[in-house]
Amino acid sequence: MKKTNANNVAHVLSEALPYLQNLNNKTIVIKFGGNAMIDENLKNSFARDIVLLKQVGVNPVIVHGGGPQIGKLLEKIGKESEFINGMRVTDSETMDVVEMVLGGQVNKSIVSLINKNGGHAVGLTGKDGSLIRAKKMHIKKNTPELDAPEIIDLGHVGEITSIDPSLVHTLDQGDFIPVIAPIGVGEDAMSYNINADLVAGKMASVLGAEKLLLLTNTAGILDKQNHVLTGLSVEDINKLKTDGTIHGGMLPKVDCALDAVNSGVKTSHIIDGRVEHAVLLELLTDEGVGTLIKN
Repeated sequence: MKKTNANNVAHVLSEALPYLQNLNNKTIVIKFGGNAMIDENLKNSFARDIVLLKQVGVNPVIVHGGGPQIGKLLEKIGKESEFINGMRVTDSETMDVVEMVLGGQVNKSIVSLINKNGGHAVGLTGKDGSLIRAKKMHIKKNTPELDAPEIIDLGHVGEITSIDPSLVHTLDQGDFIPVIAPIGVGEDAMSYNINADLVAGKMASVLGAEKLLLLTNTAGILDKQNHVLTGLSVEDINKLKTDGTIHGGMLPKVDCALDAVNSGVKTSHIIDGRVEHAVLLELLTDEGVGTLIKN
């Protein structure tokens, strides 16, 4: 290794030291999705990041999505995907596919990749140990012809009623890395498909996590000149929402990040999952690769 390269490595390791000290024995919840779940290099760099964090005393908890993979299998079996307000309408047949893809294919591939890189990952769905309790979600739609809002039934789409963290705590203390598919179980014993961002945010709150990381396909929260904003307070976020800087598909992620910091999580991070080793860069360097939100 050339001397200049060795010096660069030493500088990076030195820069990471205070961050590692601060994160020692702390829990961080990471929502894994977007390009990072599809690109092979990004998947492998993510797995290595997670194994390294566990090795140096951090407790990562992974919550993953899988919308594109679900859509692909539904298409293969000739079933059309229907969305209302960005949420997949999930009848019983679709729910079978969701469980097959999220709880089987996607979850096990993440677990295998982490284990291949030297970690000890354990795959879970929210049904295991009644980890995630849920109930049917109904959404309201205002229709001019009707006096009252129309209540729309999305089928097996759920919202969280409670999370029991005991199983995740047990795995963390046993040197395992939990990898959680966002499927909940209702009092009626029915399975429910839940938005992965919401599961990650709620999981971070219940676990008393130090940080919540949401991997996205954007550089973070951008101002109107497309510059990345970071170090934002709750007040800053509310102003950016009011003036329209934060809009569209970024709003649900920002609301999820806000809910987490308002519930005791120290910081939430919306980071660019298209960047190799994004998790380490955001957690262990001064510059980072996304937007930090703090209370």
